[in-house]
Amino acid sequence: QVQLVESGGGLVQAGGSLRLSCAASGRTFSDYDMGWFRQAPGKEREFVAAIGWNVNTYYADSVKGRFTISRDNAKNTVYLQMNSLKPEDTAVYYCAAGSRGSGWYPYTTSEYDYWGQGTQVTVSS
Repeated sequence: QVQLVESGGGLVQAGGSLRLSCAASGRTFSDYDMGWFRQAPGKEREFVAAIGWNVNTYYADSVKGRFTISRDNAKNTVYLQMNSLKPEDTAVYYCAAGSRGSGWYPYTTSEYDYWGQGTQVTVSS
């Protein structure tokens, strides 16, 4: 079992920045692939970014160049640095963990076994 707790969300003006954190507890954090997803009202949960156990990173086209995902295995934490925020980035952001091995496809929710409770990000125009 892995427990995930997100933090760092809030209200920010367009063009601003936020850093989300996801603290993990339970099994060996470094063995897990980690992802960030988001869900806006009335929309499906969508992929934002992911980082594998081998530190390979993946991004949605909509956030590429603005968001950066990173992990600190010593702190059992994954981060999402969000810069140049836009109103369309407004959503609840979820952290997720999975362990699919070499066949991992990070872009879909079904690849993850554990989810956090989410943190609200609101970007005002």
